[in-house]
Amino acid sequence: MRIPELLDALRAEYGDLQWWPAETAFEVMVGAVLTQNTSWTNVEKALANLRGIDALSPEGLMALSREELAAHIRPSGYFNVKADRLRHLLAFLEASGGIEGLAALDTDALRAALLGVKGVGPETADDIVLYAFGRPVFVVDAYTRRLFERLDLPQARAPYDALREHVEVALGPDVAALNDLHALIVEHGKERCRPRPRCDACPVRRHCTHAEA
Repeated sequence: MRIPELLDALRAEYGDLQWWPAETAFEVMVGAVLTQNTSWTNVEKALANLRGIDALSPEGLMALSREELAAHIRPSGYFNVKADRLRHLLAFLEASGGIEGLAALDTDALRAALLGVKGVGPETADDIVLYAFGRPVFVVDAYTRRLFERLDLPQARAPYDALREHVEVALGPDVAALNDLHALIVEHGKERCRPRPRCDACPVRRHCTHAEA
C-alpha cells in the first residue's frame, strides 16, 4: 500500500478532522508541549484553565510564576516538568522576535531552532512547524509507527527523521495532505488500530499483515 492510498482510505473513513484545534500559532505551541505523554482530552482541560484566567498568550504565561503555571496545567500531567518546558519555550520565543520572527525563518532553520529548545524533541518541533507555521513536514508519533509496521510499509522501523522524510517525499510539499495524514492516523489509532486492534470494518484491513481473522 502506498502512502497516498493510505491517506485516501483514511480520508474516506474519517473525513476532514480540521486538526490542530487552536485559535493561534502560540496556542499550538503551548498545546504541543502539553500533549507530551498525555491525551488531548487532558490538554484541553489545561488550556481551558489558562484561557479562563486570560493567560493563553506569551504575556499571560510570562506573568505567571512557575508554581502558578504548574498549577493551571496540572490536568496535562508532569505539570512541573511541562511548566519548565513552557518557560524555556517562552524565553526562546522572546529571543527569536516572537511568532513573527520565527515565521521569517525557512523551514529547516525553524525546525533546527525549535530543536534547540530544552524539552522540545522532534515530534513536538514538527507539531509546531506543521500546525503553527503551516510548513510541509510530517509528524511521526507512536500511532504512525504502529500502523506502518502493521501495514508493512517502508521505513516503519527507521529512525524518526528517515520515516518523516519518507512520508514527505511520498506526499510532496502538500501541507494539507501532511496535516490530514497525521491527524487521520491518530484518529485511526484511537478508534481501531489500538494495541489490541479492532479490525472489523477497518478501512485498510486488506493491506494489514496483522489483521485479526
